[in-house]
Order: sequence, then structure tokens, then C-alpha cells
Amino acid sequence: MFNRRPLERGFTLIELMIVVAIIGILAAIAIPKFAEMIRKTQEGKTRGNLAAVRGALNIYYGDNDGIYPADDLDVLTVNTKYLKEIPQALVPSIMDVNNPGHAATTTVTTFASVAASSNTDTGVWAYVDNTTNQDWGDARIACTHNDSKNIVWNSR
Repeated sequence: MFNRRPLERGFTLIELMIVVAIIGILAAIAIPKFAEMIRKTQEGKTRGNLAAVRGALNIYYGDNDGIYPADDLDVLTVNTKYLKEIPQALVPSIMDVNNPGHAATTTVTTFASVAASSNTDTGVWAYVDNTTNQDWGDARIACTHNDSKNIVWNSR
């Protein structure tokens, strides 16, 4: 009689190759979505930080009888009364290899008007410190890139 091998269990090479191919397809779909989610998270954080800066400015305005800071917002962090520190402005651009956006920064640059800050593309906090301008006390992000909703950052 023939010497038969016991029935072997396991996967064939073709079955393993099919599984690897399916995992590769799923990864090719998921990785771009993951990168987009990270970018949207960074945008949300920056929007929240902008709201925090504006909120601190409003509280300062109320505490100082209708006067906004006349400096680069360092007064907001003195004794951590309004802000512990100037938060980061992190402005990611839309998914474009040639236009990666700006590096994270806590720099505040003062401008005479919102129009002047809208013409710059540095990715820093833009603050209007001109007491004679109608935009006095306005805080924005000096960036001409669009966010994920196709809104220019400096128009917020």
C-alpha cells in the first residue's frame, strides 16, 4: 500500500497572496484618508487657538476699559492672567506637495490694519495694534492658503 501523508492543514501560497493584495488595497485607500484627517485636526486646533486668542483679547478689553493691547500680545501672558502662553498657529495647506503650508509658530506680528495683514503669507498670528484703525484689536492668521473648506485663512 501507499504511504499517505496525513491531511496537512495551512494556507496555500495563492491564498496568502490574495490576502496580502487585499490588505494592500485597503491600505492604499486608508492612508490618504488618514493624512487628510490629521490635516483637519491641525486646522481645528488652529481655529481653536485663534478663538482662545480672541477670547483673551476680549477679556483684556473688558478689564482695561475698552483698550486693546498696544504690543505684540505679550501682555496677555503676563502672570498668565489671560493666556498661559501664546498658542501655536499651525496652518497646513491643502494636500499639495509644492505648497506644504507653514511651520508651527507662536510669533505675533503687529499690523496697522487687517488689509495689511491679509497681504502677507507668513503663517504667524497677525494682530492689528493701530488705535486709529477700525480693525484695532483684531487677531487673525497671516496666511493666504485655503483650508479644507476652501476658505482663505486670513479671512477668518
